Amino acid sequence: MKTIMIVWLIVIQVLVATVSVADTKSKAKLTFGVHPYLPPAELKRRFNPLLQYLSDQTDTSIELNISKDYETHIENIGNKLFDMAYLGPSSYVGLVDKFGPHSLLARLEIKGKPYFNGYIVVKKDSDIHDLKQLKGKKFAFGSPKSTMSYLVPRYMLREVGVSLESLSDYKFQGNHRNVALSVLLGEFDAGAVKEEVYFKFKEKGLRQIAISPSISEHVFVCRQGLPLQQHKKMQEVMYKLSKTDAGRQILKSIKKSVSGLVPVSGKDYDNLRAIMR
Repeated sequence: MKTIMIVWLIVIQVLVATVSVADTKSKAKLTFGVHPYLPPAELKRRFNPLLQYLSDQTDTSIELNISKDYETHIENIGNKLFDMAYLGPSSYVGLVDKFGPHSLLARLEIKGKPYFNGYIVVKKDSDIHDLKQLKGKKFAFGSPKSTMSYLVPRYMLREVGVSLESLSDYKFQGNHRNVALSVLLGEFDAGAVKEEVYFKFKEKGLRQIAISPSISEHVFVCRQGLPLQQHKKMQEVMYKLSKTDAGRQILKSIKKSVSGLVPVSGKDYDNLRAIMR
């Protein structure tokens, strides 16, 4: 009798192990791509909680991939190397221009708003009060691929007759924070930063002289050809994140000010598309 019981226990263990392996193998494996706007370790810290949650809720296995640069990120998405991806507004416009329409999952909502603004700033005690006064001045941009630290502010300057050639000097400082610091240190007369950076450094001595048009927020897309059922399920799970305490903590991992992931349409980026062209 004892021998029979031992045999049955072994059989049960084998069956459980077999089912477990089968379950793992049956899970759909998806890749999620993100552009390198922060160091890899920080991006993993921010996005892994979201990907784990999406994996659990959709019975899939999602792997994070970090592109080596912005251009490669667009290529990876367009060439279907990623099943899903996160990208900035100008990168999304560039993706559609080069590879055609892509299915949209959701966009960020920051403190209740699915759009954001940029600020052109000077030191608080500067005698510059409008954009036209920037002719002959030194200007700090962030990255050449940045929506709010280059593409939109360059458009704003052009609209009032201030070309790059009419500036006495301009340089790319790499990111928004560096722009703010270089203006505060007096290395540049003015610079372009996104909203959150402006308010972070306002009390340290920055003053805004112009606010950009409102631009639709960063966006989550999926590759062309992803099964519609998977697409809809991902959307459903993303939209529900803001409804629970656990979901809100996951959103804060991406960025402390994120209040939700909300519906999005390609038309939401039409004004940015016009600006970039």
